[in-house]
Amino acid sequence: FVSQFTEIFWSDEFDGDALDTSIWNYETGNGTNGWGNGELQYYTEDNVSVADGSLVIAARREAESGFDFTSARITTMDKFEVTYGRVEARAKMPEGGGTWPAIWMLGADFDVVGWPATGEIDIMEFVGNKPNEVSSALHYPGNSGGNARFAATDIQNAATEWHTYAVEWTADEITFLVDNEVNFTFTNESSLPFNKDFFLIMNVAMGGALGGNIPAEFSEASMEVDYIRVYK
Repeated sequence: FVSQFTEIFWSDEFDGDALDTSIWNYETGNGTNGWGNGELQYYTEDNVSVADGSLVIAARREAESGFDFTSARITTMDKFEVTYGRVEARAKMPEGGGTWPAIWMLGADFDVVGWPATGEIDIMEFVGNKPNEVSSALHYPGNSGGNARFAATDIQNAATEWHTYAVEWTADEITFLVDNEVNFTFTNESSLPFNKDFFLIMNVAMGGALGGNIPAEFSEASMEVDYIRVYK
């Protein structure tokens, strides 16, 4: 696949020793009904670290605020938002049943119009209970939640080797890629909520609608992100 976007417009290479809070926000707590998915984790700031050139989001079995698991979720809302381009991340997935990491985007008007009207672009979702599969999805009015436009593809060694996850996004088309191989392509239209600014989100959920069963032996697992880049 040959990208039409070749110049880095924005990136976080995670080369420092802490999360850059001029770029990222921490979202904490459990949201409403586990962020709408019955998730079992409580998000904290302590589950994020940056070291050796990578971002690490750790999910742990530990008690916090009435929940049995902790993890983290970070966003660029109100700090970095973009319309169109190629968004690419190089990452390793957490190991273990019940883990549900994601690299995704929400429309910047989320606070005004709500979900799914704002639109959601899921560049990558991984479920530890299905370690040889990775998926991408689009959520918008009429096609959201269990009715989202969704496609999965096979993957090997997602937790032990680096893979790249990307979306190429234009006014005409949205293409999802894993290791630069096309997972699926969607025809964008002016009537859809995919023609405006979006912000970035990265998180590791536990359990819930997609994460599923968490085995008793689960103690800790992390998603590592080498970089996230936007090309124009």
